[in-house]
Amino acid sequence: MTGHAFFSSGSWRSLLTLVLEAAAVMGSPGPSTMAVMATSAAFGVRRSLGFVSGAVTGTIAVLLAVATGVAALLVSIPGLGTGLTLASAVYVLYLALKIAMAPPLSKQTAEALAPSLAAGFVLAIANPKAWFAIAAVFSGSTLVQSSRELDALLKAAVLVAMIVIIHLCWLLGGISLAGFLSNPLRSRIANVLFGLILVGTTLLALIR
Repeated sequence: MTGHAFFSSGSWRSLLTLVLEAAAVMGSPGPSTMAVMATSAAFGVRRSLGFVSGAVTGTIAVLLAVATGVAALLVSIPGLGTGLTLASAVYVLYLALKIAMAPPLSKQTAEALAPSLAAGFVLAIANPKAWFAIAAVFSGSTLVQSSRELDALLKAAVLVAMIVIIHLCWLLGGISLAGFLSNPLRSRIANVLFGLILVGTTLLALIR
């Protein structure tokens, strides 16, 4: 019965809706996705892989918190939401400054360290957009009517795949700019713009 419910035409439409909503809502420009693109453009693919892995892992952690109800519990704690919001804003400003001050790709040395895996994880956890977007997408559709647990498991599996795909797409977007940013002046201007965009997308996520 469960298998029949999942593979019904209605369930396939729900699955397609879930994927499209995830691509539109979770894949749109935000602190995590813009940081991935900015880091790969500023530091190159090899040095940015750790940060991207951290961003993916952190976003999956947010998804699990939403799926298991931990997110709702955290929101109910007085003052915690405000504290996390302020902490995330400070951290994003630090990361934006690091990206803005990154030397051009053509002049980078081993000392020009890109943001680490831990930095990507912390940013994803502190990313206000991730919590709102994932909660909206996760609760917006039902794949299995007969089992709440199976429904949550399947949705989580689909969204984990979407998180990986979305971050890889933004990583490739940053890499595609590498040739254009080989010029030191263009690279410097782009890094500063990326830093400003990162701050801007964070502010937009906070005021929504």
